[in-house]
Amino acid sequence: MTPLLTFPPGSRQAVFVAREKRFLVHVLLDGRPVTAHTNNSGSMLGLLRPGMDVFLSPAASPGRRLPYTLELVRPCGDWVGVNTLTPNRLLKRAWEERVLPELGAYTHFTPEAKCGDSRLDARLSGPEGDFWIEAKNVTMVEDGVACFPDAVTERGQKHLRELMDLAARGVRVGVFLVVQRPDGRCFGPADFIDPRFAELFWQAVDRGVEFFPHVVHARPEGITLGPRLPLVSR
Repeated sequence: MTPLLTFPPGSRQAVFVAREKRFLVHVLLDGRPVTAHTNNSGSMLGLLRPGMDVFLSPAASPGRRLPYTLELVRPCGDWVGVNTLTPNRLLKRAWEERVLPELGAYTHFTPEAKCGDSRLDARLSGPEGDFWIEAKNVTMVEDGVACFPDAVTERGQKHLRELMDLAARGVRVGVFLVVQRPDGRCFGPADFIDPRFAELFWQAVDRGVEFFPHVVHARPEGITLGPRLPLVSR
């Protein structure tokens, strides 16, 4: 299957050494130490192991202090995508290529659309009205259940409240969950990490917020969209 997203020229495989604070990772690139950027502020629980393979993309700006960004990690055989911008990019490409049935009726795509006092990841519009969507990156799987979040997320809680407010006004709203691991068989909120988010998640389901989790297959060759997963039983 042709990838929906590919990595830019100059992307490289390296070896993970350590993570420093939230946004720095130390790697060995061709045997020399390099510090790379990671935009993933989550815990990346169970994913970062010294000596494992990682995959880096070059900085878009040649003058950036950190020359690479962490894209993929391979803790135990399968590649896992950890770049938190991937879901937004994948959502737009899926809309452009018409590979997500949920998006088929919409003719315009506005990224980072202003909604009240904040912004949501996308607003799709068309003859049927608007569809507001948040996109989330899922990298944790427990006993076959893909779980989000991997750390307490007040921002994620805020987004669910905003989506419920829109749904109450009759607006179509949803969350595109990009499960970047092949071992996820269903999706559920990580109540063992963020019970408040989990509570809001089920409230959102009951109030009409649509959740469409999809497995994606991430490799250095690119990222392809896999099947939609069911939600875990309550």
